[in-house]
Amino acid sequence: MTTLRERQIGALKQMLNLNDPEQKVDGAIPVWKVLIYDRIGQDIISPLISIKELRELGVTLHLQLHTDRDSIPEVPAIYFCAPTDENIQRIGQDLQNNLYDVYHMNFISPISRQRMEDLASAALMSGAVSNIHKVFDQYLNFITLEDDLFILRHQNSDIISYHALNKGEMKDTEMDRIMDIIVDSLFSVFVTLGTVPIIRCPRGNAAEMVSKKLDKKLRENVWDSRNTLFQGEGIRPNSFSFQRPLLIVLDRSVDMATVFHHTWTYQALAHDVLELSLNRLVVEESAGKSPAGGARSKTRACELDDSDKFWAGHKGSPFPRVAEAIQEELEQYRTFEQEVKKLKTSMGIDNESDEAVSMVSDNTAKLTSAVNSLPQLLEMKRLIDMHTTIATGILNAIKSRRLDTFFEIEEKIMSKQTLDKSVLDIINDPECGMPEDKLRLFIIYYLCSNLSDADYNKHESALANIGCDLSPLTYLRRWRNFMKMAGVQNSYEGGGTKTVSMFSKLMNQGSSFVMEGVKNLVVKKHNLPVTKIVDELVEMKQSVQSDDYCYFDPKQLKHSEQAPKNRTVFQDAIVFIVGGGNYIEYQNLMDYVKQKTGGGTSKRIVYGSTTLTNARQFLKQLSLLGQEAH
Repeated sequence: MTTLRERQIGALKQMLNLNDPEQKVDGAIPVWKVLIYDRIGQDIISPLISIKELRELGVTLHLQLHTDRDSIPEVPAIYFCAPTDENIQRIGQDLQNNLYDVYHMNFISPISRQRMEDLASAALMSGAVSNIHKVFDQYLNFITLEDDLFILRHQNSDIISYHALNKGEMKDTEMDRIMDIIVDSLFSVFVTLGTVPIIRCPRGNAAEMVSKKLDKKLRENVWDSRNTLFQGEGIRPNSFSFQRPLLIVLDRSVDMATVFHHTWTYQALAHDVLELSLNRLVVEESAGKSPAGGARSKTRACELDDSDKFWAGHKGSPFPRVAEAIQEELEQYRTFEQEVKKLKTSMGIDNESDEAVSMVSDNTAKLTSAVNSLPQLLEMKRLIDMHTTIATGILNAIKSRRLDTFFEIEEKIMSKQTLDKSVLDIINDPECGMPEDKLRLFIIYYLCSNLSDADYNKHESALANIGCDLSPLTYLRRWRNFMKMAGVQNSYEGGGTKTVSMFSKLMNQGSSFVMEGVKNLVVKKHNLPVTKIVDELVEMKQSVQSDDYCYFDPKQLKHSEQAPKNRTVFQDAIVFIVGGGNYIEYQNLMDYVKQKTGGGTSKRIVYGSTTLTNARQFLKQLSLLGQEAH
């Protein structure tokens, strides 16, 4: 099955081929062109198409729209930007300045009639009407990070954040604008997939507002036979496909604790500790000693995507297993390297004697094999170095902040196990973690327990004494009183960890990772609240909670919010979190799919959210909401 990522890459490549669907013949020289994008366009392209691939597609230059650019005649310019007033005005300036001979306008989402008229007026005034060859609505207003992971925004994501959706001074017009941004992006996702989903959502929150608006937008397009974007979907009544996906729209409030949870898997740790963003992170690494004798450090940018086999295989693994795997890769590389060195010595290549030259013919096969494996060896070394740098950065944070301890305690709290040490003792322990880590621990404890006011006040005072910002707690107390939390306390059951007493022998013999003092925790497989909801809806199980969910089918002529009585199990689902998602939920869903399919591909679940938010970013949003509550 074609993934969302593959479809978006295909649409972008067609756009870069001047919207010509014909594939170029191998060896043919591409049409050279210039790519002009805004920040949103850059965020969409950068996780999908590398600079090398842009070159292969004939893009000689890629430039920001709002920068000073020189005139480049006789080369077509491809514009890829949002249809905003600011961008239309800047395009008008480019036409006025006659920067390019040919313009191909590609708008990330549909351009309104008014802005189209503004663009036409600018072209007329500049005498450049004949220079604009094509204007396209691309419906690509979302960012695909992996085959099964997408977000709506990276730049300016504050306008659709949890804070933006829940702030007190919210006007109806402002809420409508936020809903329109989210719905337009989700509509783009389904246009790109080429399918109309069935929509389920809980009642009475932002998820329901998004679902209703999306249902209306899809319905209007599906039933407009002249302008529909879903040509192959069978628009006639009673011609429904049984392979349609299920879209499950959920509000962030369905599970607040997981956002704050200290994690133990590689990808989620990279997001939490090293600020992984758009599949890229910057990490500090040692650069020897300075002339003054102090340690020098430099930063290293690391690109992480599924073309990196180590990342693809281990991003969901517990951190100690990742450290072991890096060490195993290093041992394999050293063995490979030794074999090449032995070959050089046996052939006498080290001293390049006449006798060595005569031996070359006898060892041609070995030599050819060594030469062919050299690029693979160099790439292997590059990836080992990169992952060693990333893992070292994570390991340093684990040790300095005692993240393994926090993870273990939080797992026990969420799965109702007995604690060896009270949360209050941990907060008061000056050697255990940073104030922010202790605040996160207490938030999980508060959300998953029934604390008395006296106990709450003791913990709050202890957090105030170590310098924590208590504004997030102000908001969460109001939120918890507002929400009926009866079901949440039991929704994390089945979790927890077990500690394996020793790391493997490999980790104890010359490893670059000194794991002393770090617990080798093995996570018990369990479903988080979002995954449990998905399981109930995808498998169409009877449940008091999910049976009350709204049901929308844009392909039904007669609108009904009641699910049909005939229950069909869904093979494909898209889970969308309004208010921010996280890598912990994403990985939990991927583990659920593997468990259901045994590693096969018969079932696929895609995880999407307005943006990916780590605990630090979410605390800032709740802090703002808490201050507003005062």
